[in-house]
Parts: sequence; C-alpha cells; structure tokens
Amino acid sequence: MNILPVIADSTDELTAIFKDLHAHPEIGFTEHRTSGVVADKLRKYGVDEVHTGIAGTGVVGIIKGNRDGARRIGLRADMDALPITEATNLAYASTNPGVMHACGHDGHTTMLLGAAKHLAGTRDFAGTAVLIFQPAEEGLGGARRMLADGLFDRFPCDEVYGMHNAPNGQPGTVGICKGAAMAGASFFDITIQGKGSHAAMPQQSRDPLVIASALVGSLQTILSRNVAPLDTCVLSVTQLHSGSAYNIVPDTATLAGTIRYFKDEVCELAETRMRELCDGFAKAYGVEIHIDLRNIFDVLMNDADLSDAYLEAAEDIVGRENISGTDEPATGSEDFADMLKVIPGAYCRIGHSGTTGLHNPSFFLDPELLPVGASVMARIVERRLAN
Repeated sequence: MNILPVIADSTDELTAIFKDLHAHPEIGFTEHRTSGVVADKLRKYGVDEVHTGIAGTGVVGIIKGNRDGARRIGLRADMDALPITEATNLAYASTNPGVMHACGHDGHTTMLLGAAKHLAGTRDFAGTAVLIFQPAEEGLGGARRMLADGLFDRFPCDEVYGMHNAPNGQPGTVGICKGAAMAGASFFDITIQGKGSHAAMPQQSRDPLVIASALVGSLQTILSRNVAPLDTCVLSVTQLHSGSAYNIVPDTATLAGTIRYFKDEVCELAETRMRELCDGFAKAYGVEIHIDLRNIFDVLMNDADLSDAYLEAAEDIVGRENISGTDEPATGSEDFADMLKVIPGAYCRIGHSGTTGLHNPSFFLDPELLPVGASVMARIVERRLAN
C-alpha cells in the first residue's frame, strides 16, 4: 500500500474527523454542523477558496496547483446520513437519536478532506482541483440542487470523480463498472380512496386494503410480462399503510416504492403500465386511485477512458493486483449520476473489512479505509493535471 505521505502522517487526524462526523450525523439539507466542520478544515489546510451555502449546506473548495494550467478536476463526496437508529455499539456511535451514518458518507467526507490536505500541502499539479462536498444524496436530490444552484457554472470542471465505500471484506480493493454502472430510479406513491365501513359489515365498504393487496401482486406482472427478459428492471413496493382499528374497514390505503432501471425506455414502459393498472383497478373496484411518479436518480454512466485513468491512479496506491475494471452493474442508485450527465468522469468502489451491508443499523466502516481513499482521490488529480 502506497499511502501518500501527507495523508499517511494525517491518519490519526482523519480518524478523529471521521469519528466526530459519525457521532453527529445529519439528514440531507440539514448538514449544518458537518458543512461547518468541512469548511473549517479546508481553511485550516490552506485551500485557496472555500465556498459555502451551495444548495443550502454544500461546500466547494478550490486548490490551485504550483504550475499554470487551464484544466480543472472535480472530486465529490456526499455528507448526509440516514433516518436509522444505530445498533453498532461503537464508542463513537450516533448521538443524534434516529439518525445514523449507515452508508459511510462520513467516511467519504473524511477521505475528501484528506485529499484536500495533501493537494493543498503539495500542490504538485498544473491546473485546479475543485472539491465538492454535496448534501442530501439519499434520495433528496442534493446533486440536482447543487447543479441548479450553478455548481459547474460557478466552478467549471473538465472531469469529475466520485467514490463509495464497499463493505465487501476486501480492504484496499478498487473496482469500477464501465458504462452503465448504477441504476436510475423513480419513486412512486399510490393512494387508493375507497369507502370505509364497520368491519362486521364489509359489504358496505369498498375495501382499499383488499384493492391494495391485489394491486401489489399485479404490479409485479410488469416485470414478468411487459419488460423484456434481457432488460433489467426492479419494481419494489416498500410501503403499505392503511387502517387504524381492529373493527374498521378503512377509507384509504397508500402504497410506495421504487422502480430501478438502466434504460430510460424501460422506466417509461414500467411507469405507463403502472398508470394503466391503477386506472383499471379504479374502474374495476369503483374507487379513485391516484399515482405520483417522480424520477429521483439518473443512470450512472462511467466514461470508459476516465474509468481507466481512475484505475491507474488507484493502482499507484493499492497495487495492480487490487484493481478491477470489470465490476458488475449495481441496481442501487447514486445521485452522482446527475453530475456525470453534465461533466464526464467516473465513480469507483473501494473495499474495506466491514461486511455488514449499507443502510443497515449495524453497518460499520473500517477507518483504515480513510487514508487509502484519500490517497486515490488525491492521486487522480495529480495524474490528470500532471502537465
């Protein structure tokens, strides 16, 4: 392992930052403390410009190399946590009830701070590094809001790179899926307005629970009978809410969930069929059914050439035997995809010793990952701005 010297010397500091952020998680667009820590550290490290308040709580740092150059490389990390009650029993576990860094964004933020310290301290590159600390990645549209706030108009980039931890039990491995790497996603809410009654006289009702149950099953036929077998689509109903008592047939029921896809036309097909099924069920059962579909994540597309460049930078740090450019696509989603629609770049996954999955109350990010990820981030800037 070839950890960059400034980062290696800062390992204890990075671990302390990570543990502090982990203990104080914040939901998307409320990362006020986190963004304050980020801005303070960037100023301490001598970053040339520190801009705050982008998309509310976003932070951007600018570092200029010691040689003239017009090119600008962006590095991005997300900062938000999840509405999960932590169950790790770590000494630095969340002190914010019901909120937890269960996806490792505290680690991502720390790694980018480590890269910032190295780049500001050495400045061994020609051009400019743009450090993007993004709020609200977890389905709240943080990337889109930063873009709408003029992110790349105010801070132009020629390329942009992101990173996510991978709790795969393989520390120090770096992998990329070239091309379509992560699924796009639409979220949906369906409201069934039926007619309530006494539970002893259900014939007087138009029972929304019965309708909702049937609709959940019918929605799955979209995958089995409408989407082509070789096209990937995941339609998951993740919520069903209805009723308030044992002896009441409720008036309403609501469903919610997601569609995951790799082709826009597949998503359009699924959404069309969902609307048609809702209309059909409404007519068949004599009720009103309203559906709200909204796109939340684009398909994440890794540029093939820049993926290779990212892997070459990672190879400098972790060695050739620990890199892979043939990772499988993931049906999870990531709003860094929105930035990659505007600026070419790549997104990698970096392994660590934890094996509990993301978004789990017992998720653990191994702090030994921090100097590795920070070094890979710093190295891609140095390589892409070498001349």
